[in-house]
Amino acid sequence: MHTSRRDFLQTSGVGFGAVALDWLTHAEQARADGNAGVVHHRPRAKSVIWLFMEGGPSHLDLVDPKPLLQKLAGKALPSSFKEPITAMGEKGASLLASQRKWKRHGQSGMWASDWIPHIADCMDDIAVLRSCWTNGINHAGGVCQMNTCTNVAGRPALGSWVDYGLGSSNENLPSFVVMCDNAGRPVNGPRNWGSGFMPASHQGVRIYGNKAEPIADLNAPESLSADRQRDKLELLQRFNRSYADARPQQSELEARIKSYELAFRMQAQAPEAVDLSQESAATHALYGLDQKETEDFGRNCLLARRLVERGVRFVQLYSGTGSKWDAHAGIEANHSKLCRSMDQPVAALLKDLKRRGLLDETLVVWGGEFGRTPMSEKGDGRDHNPTGFSMWMAGGGVRGGQTIGATDELGLYAIENKLHVHDIHASILWLMGLDNMRLTYDHKGRPERPTINEGRFCKQLA
Repeated sequence: MHTSRRDFLQTSGVGFGAVALDWLTHAEQARADGNAGVVHHRPRAKSVIWLFMEGGPSHLDLVDPKPLLQKLAGKALPSSFKEPITAMGEKGASLLASQRKWKRHGQSGMWASDWIPHIADCMDDIAVLRSCWTNGINHAGGVCQMNTCTNVAGRPALGSWVDYGLGSSNENLPSFVVMCDNAGRPVNGPRNWGSGFMPASHQGVRIYGNKAEPIADLNAPESLSADRQRDKLELLQRFNRSYADARPQQSELEARIKSYELAFRMQAQAPEAVDLSQESAATHALYGLDQKETEDFGRNCLLARRLVERGVRFVQLYSGTGSKWDAHAGIEANHSKLCRSMDQPVAALLKDLKRRGLLDETLVVWGGEFGRTPMSEKGDGRDHNPTGFSMWMAGGGVRGGQTIGATDELGLYAIENKLHVHDIHASILWLMGLDNMRLTYDHKGRPERPTINEGRFCKQLA
């Protein structure tokens, strides 16, 4: 009977060959990838936490005040403005005033609205990017582009590129993790954290912070001993390897084999990583775990801090999973509820990272797939706005207390220091020590890059 190298290493030396096998597997992957674990310049950040407001939050009501919008409320868009093509917009709709109260905050005097009072306390650590723009005018295309740099499916997510470029810093935990704030499914589903044309081993792992067992099936049944589980796993691996050897082009099976190996290793460390009972009551209160409105997203933010603390490279948290930030009507009720759910937890994350000395090495990114228009929709809502909107970054080498770029006087178009999604991704990668033009993956004889041969680092960030 033919014995594969994997089988030999698994069974020789009472299983200690598996240690060598694990090292060989990752070494081979690193050689095949070419880039793995190699930075192009001194990194500012070791990890990324991306706070993704799915559905498109209104920059006009959060971090980009527009006095002219208040003055012209109820009137038509001035003729000097070209009305954009939107997904479901009402032609000729009147301008909608913001109902927010605005204040300057911190030593920097940064503007923030009364919808985000907790984040407002952290403005000196935040750089607001007011001039973002994208090509995706609907949610499917916008979310896809914000995750993968293109508005059509098929390319790796940014977290996959980070995993591919840097490798894991903790072999017992996933390198790329995704969490959603409800049981819903984000638009596009798992494709948002898929690995595209890369090996499936680079895809994100979704964990469930709002469940008693955040990582599904992580804990073995009490009736299953470690020896018996190892025997069953080795048998399953043998079957999988036999099948995979005959089909080397199917990276999904190789990824599944690696996932089983990772899962076995995770049983030692992951339960501790996701055990929030280890945190103090004061920390629970800081993140809002003692309040119904903030408990869900607060739990995910606290889990994110614990994961990056243990070496996870890229954590993405969805707020408003299922396009809940999409406020075509009733923006007051919609955004009020969502801001209450995420404001305190996000501020807690920044403060907690800072007091633990982790903010300098953790890049926190906040934003959605696009913004909202200054024109009204259905009388009390706002339509999608891909032509000008805000995101913000903090930590990870970012110089806080500043605004970068600008939209026009009504907040419709980015007009100064415009930052496309390609530039946003390039900037995140640069802060992680990766050059978006030098990080390549050979796909069918063609060198693919994370930002599709475009994008520049926004130097004003650092």
